Amino acid sequence: MYNRYHNQGFDILSVAVDVQGAEAARPYAEGKPFTTVVDSENLLASRFGFTVVPNGILLDEEGKIRFLKQRLWAPDPEHVRAVEHLLEGKEPIQLEETNPLPPNARSLEKQLAETKYKLSLEYLKQNKKEEALRELDEALAFDPDNFVIRKQRWYIRYPEKFIPTIDFDWQQQILAQEKEEEAARREAECGPEGCAIPRT
Repeated sequence: MYNRYHNQGFDILSVAVDVQGAEAARPYAEGKPFTTVVDSENLLASRFGFTVVPNGILLDEEGKIRFLKQRLWAPDPEHVRAVEHLLEGKEPIQLEETNPLPPNARSLEKQLAETKYKLSLEYLKQNKKEEALRELDEALAFDPDNFVIRKQRWYIRYPEKFIPTIDFDWQQQILAQEKEEEAARREAECGPEGCAIPRT
């Protein structure tokens, strides 16, 4: 798509979400024909409510958002066609609804998770890995469906599963394992009056 539409003014800015900074993103950005920047502070997720990656935002020449899709997957022909329709000036194609919630619609728990995530970044800047991991674990307790938080925890704990290549099979296995453990913990901690907010 990039090569097909680039000479018509289309460009891509890839944004890597890595609390570890540019070095973590570098192996995936090298050799690409477009620019990659690093959102080490998770600002896009905070602004748009993203809880997974990858995502897509298409801006027109005036900077207006024409397309916003959480879980935009470049190999998916339907997703590619939806973007191409916009680039060609055709009517937008409706994709399945996975757009994130706007920031003001997010729950208190999700806002607390975001705060914990930001605190983890500050600890990482100070090279306090264990403290950062504790904050990320607590952030995930507040927002267990947030794959961005979950994946950052994995990267810090198991960098060999991400470098030199991402082990997607391992991610699926550990995700299933963690979800099972979390479900068991919720069952043990929740009573007839509901569940307590995770302790900080």
